Amino acid sequence: MYRLILITSLLALLSKPTYALKNGDCEVCVKTVEHFAASLDETTKTDTKKIEDEFKKFCKTAKNKEQRFCYYLGGSEESATGILNELSKPLSWSMPADKICEKLKKKDAQICDLRFDKEIDLNAVDLKKLKVKDLKKILSDWNEDCEGCLEKTDYIKRIEALKHKYVKSEL
Repeated sequence: MYRLILITSLLALLSKPTYALKNGDCEVCVKTVEHFAASLDETTKTDTKKIEDEFKKFCKTAKNKEQRFCYYLGGSEESATGILNELSKPLSWSMPADKICEKLKKKDAQICDLRFDKEIDLNAVDLKKLKVKDLKKILSDWNEDCEGCLEKTDYIKRIEALKHKYVKSEL
């Protein structure tokens, strides 16, 4: 009888989902929370309402994966839901970013599914072998546009023209 209770208890403990972050988990969440927390001044760090207001301002300039993270938390204007208090309260207590992300993962697991795109080494890559999507992303990361670009060669020419401005070549 006691063995049955012990086995049942062990199975219940083992089947419980774990939320502890592994190395590399929630990379967008952790980096974004660290970046945002570093931008706050000392008076703002203790007031949850001010933290939430600052996060909404932060989200207006966010791009790519950080923008998606803002959407999930409710920091974007188009967000359907909001769990900003799950960010602001722990930040006001000076909780580390990885622990905040563990708490956020419990509320919405897709927050930890966000991954940063791999960096493209423009000194080593052949632009002709990249997809147009990747070429557009390079220009977007540089905050540049390509007016009148219709074909892949147009994007490549634009990148080549701007490359000296954004890419440091090592000797």
